Amino acid sequence: MLGRILRPVRLVRGVSRVARGRVLQTARWQRARWQVGSIRGVHGGGGGDTSSSLFGRVRWLLKRSYKPFNVDDFSAIFSWLLVSHAVLFVVSTTTFASLFIYTMNTVSAQEWLAQKVGNFVTKNTPTTVIFEHAIVPFWWSHKIAFTNVFVSRRPESHRGTPEQRYGVVKGSQSEAVQRARLALSENLLVSEQEFDDGNYTQFDLTIDKVEISLSFTKWLNGGGIVDEVSINGLRGVVDRTHLKWSPGDDPANYKNIHQPGDFELSRFQLDDVLFTLYQPNGFRPFQVSIINCQLPRLRKHWLLYDILNAHSVSGTYDNSMFTIHKKLLWAKDSLEPRMVTQLRVDNLDIDHLNAGIEGPFGWITEGRVDMTGNVHFPQQDLTTTPWTDAVIAKLRQVRGQTTHMASKGDHADSQSDKIMVDFSLRLKNIRAEVPLFTRQLTYANNALIRPIVGYMNSRRTYIPINCEVTKSVTDFMGSWTIYDSHLIQDLGVQVYDSFAQYVADDEQRSIRVRRVTFWSLQLMLQVVLMALGAIA
Repeated sequence: MLGRILRPVRLVRGVSRVARGRVLQTARWQRARWQVGSIRGVHGGGGGDTSSSLFGRVRWLLKRSYKPFNVDDFSAIFSWLLVSHAVLFVVSTTTFASLFIYTMNTVSAQEWLAQKVGNFVTKNTPTTVIFEHAIVPFWWSHKIAFTNVFVSRRPESHRGTPEQRYGVVKGSQSEAVQRARLALSENLLVSEQEFDDGNYTQFDLTIDKVEISLSFTKWLNGGGIVDEVSINGLRGVVDRTHLKWSPGDDPANYKNIHQPGDFELSRFQLDDVLFTLYQPNGFRPFQVSIINCQLPRLRKHWLLYDILNAHSVSGTYDNSMFTIHKKLLWAKDSLEPRMVTQLRVDNLDIDHLNAGIEGPFGWITEGRVDMTGNVHFPQQDLTTTPWTDAVIAKLRQVRGQTTHMASKGDHADSQSDKIMVDFSLRLKNIRAEVPLFTRQLTYANNALIRPIVGYMNSRRTYIPINCEVTKSVTDFMGSWTIYDSHLIQDLGVQVYDSFAQYVADDEQRSIRVRRVTFWSLQLMLQVVLMALGAIA
């Protein structure tokens, strides 16, 4: 057809320029008329239906031609769709998952979708998760949100299969709310007999909203598919009354063992948290509140290490305020600042430190303590933001005007794999007792117990202690608490050394006072004798 239209153009080479222009104009008009007719579905210029017009426009948009689709065209379109979805899945996994969830999130598919997505996300976590509402994707934040979530971990109840006892199901929060309300109002979880004696931390938690983002590349690297997590409005009960230890057992034996798929979050945020904590051995229940928590990363195998390296954490622990925040410290004659994490706990009851602990903390029966600790991390593990980078650059520029040489010792220390914690303790209104058994102490140290206890009781109103604990980074590998990392044990050793130094200094001071008193008395007697001799 197109060749028949353009045939007059080939025959006008010998015609005049005016005639040639007329022929070309006629050919263009005929070509445009043929194209319009093709779009309308009639090549001769008649009318066509709407579907033919739509198909014609689609063909022109995809292949710039009005010829019908062939096998090559269909294979090209299929390949393009497949590659584009693969690229979208790798580059933006959350957007792809949100699109899939939005497509599948119908009334009939809600329960199946919640179970499949939740089971995949919590694959390595033996917990029961219940979503009261379906999953709602938030396109503008590139996150997937779960609302009204109930998370529980309890011993097996001899009913159903393991897949039924653990996993993700769709249901109501009424059971979780009732269990949490009973635990908060009455001390039932301590003596409840319907649960098995599971030797692990158990919990029943309700969450208002959980937002997560996914990363396919992180999942390929073995770090889990979840990239970022934000939790808001957490309430419930954490029950540790079933925990039991063998005599002389080392908490380091219960460190986490890394498995492929353990979560490694790039960002973790926690807001508005309040739960009741039940400790073993009949310890009184108390509440823990977290107002805000922002972690630059949170890894299951480095849980305690990442919490100590937090950007900011604030809350209360048994009505005692605690904060974790970043702080800049400058070394003497150094251009490079050190970003440290400052831990602070005010007016903490001493029974949280002496429960099952041997050493000076175990000898104190009552009192309160204010704790401040500056955690110095290796320089390569510092996590900064553009704002802190700008502040550091400005301070480095100002400090460079007064000093021109950096300390080599500080540089070498920054490259080490050691973590230093500078503790400052303020013991207030304490009372200590001599322990019955002190097998962990040597004979020489055992002789100092009574002087140390006497020193505590004589100065019970206020005792300041400053000490430093040095730990290797590998000690925090797999550690979740200050016990399995031996941080509290090392702190107890340093506190004992400080008290021993105080007692030694006090004895030296007493010796000096006695010597000065004897010298003063001797001098006074000499003066009196000289005066009597002069009178005589």
